[in-house]
Amino acid sequence: MSIPTSYRRVVLVRRPPGEPVESDFRVEEVPMPEPKHGQVLVKVAYLSLDPYQRGRMREAAGYAANVALGEVMTGGVVGEVVKSLHPTFKVGDIVEESLGWQEYAIGGGPRMRKVDSSLAPISTANGVLGMPGMTAYFGLLECGEPKPGETIVVSAASGAVGQLVGQIGKLMGCRVIGIAGGAKKCAFVKNELGFDACLDYKAEKDLDKALLAVCPKGIDVYFDNVGGEISDAVLRNINFFGRVALCGSISQYNASSPPMGPRLLGTFVGKRVTLRGFIVFDFVERYPTAMRQMGEWIKAGKIKYREDIVEGIDKAPRAFIGMLRGENFGKMLVKM
Repeated sequence: MSIPTSYRRVVLVRRPPGEPVESDFRVEEVPMPEPKHGQVLVKVAYLSLDPYQRGRMREAAGYAANVALGEVMTGGVVGEVVKSLHPTFKVGDIVEESLGWQEYAIGGGPRMRKVDSSLAPISTANGVLGMPGMTAYFGLLECGEPKPGETIVVSAASGAVGQLVGQIGKLMGCRVIGIAGGAKKCAFVKNELGFDACLDYKAEKDLDKALLAVCPKGIDVYFDNVGGEISDAVLRNINFFGRVALCGSISQYNASSPPMGPRLLGTFVGKRVTLRGFIVFDFVERYPTAMRQMGEWIKAGKIKYREDIVEGIDKAPRAFIGMLRGENFGKMLVKM
């Protein structure tokens, strides 16, 4: 394989106070790096765009290191090893690691893994068979603890994580209600993914009333991807001994001063509700078991997934901004 002498990457040049704009990023061309002992050079095939990346653009410390100004934007990739000085990875291996928004990258760290291209298309290593899949699997089963016959509500139900949470919930014998933005997304969630119902938060004038109509026995498990007013409505309908898996709050990621919601903690005390925040890497030692199970479900046709793919590294900033607005339909990827 012929390797060029330079490649393109996307770096952060400004920390957005609110919603990011394309000028917060810069696409630049830089010389091709050479791997050192224990490293590989990866030609990126797909770049994963995920909501958590917005948090890495802030100056305030979070649960992981933020991106410095002038530094490559963080992000998971799947690609092919084109040079190797690593004892485990050889040229031609398909691998996945968080190597950032760039066409080529030096990899070989402890989290790099080989991707079995016989299981599913390699793009799924950034989706259903990657971090989003593990987030859905452990977030629902470990934090939500669903029991057969219970009602689960999933926000951002057509997104990379939400679409999987609902399907896993159905496999657990639960009734699953999705919340998504727009008639097309709701139709996909209900008709193609098999959710029992899906509410369009953009069209519903009274989400509390709509939830009561589709969840007449209340809500036992809430998988929260969005926070804000949507989550307020769900939590007002939570059952006694309900469980809440706090995965994300995309509705507030661009807010400079997040709006205050109703004071629900007193209600949670009386109802004995369990709220658990989690980070997918909490469960990294158990990934192999979960990956095997997800792979089996996919092969058996029990898990479906949808990807939203744009082409070209220069399209990454715009696609990322759109994803934070909810414009994507499925797992957001950039194909190189």
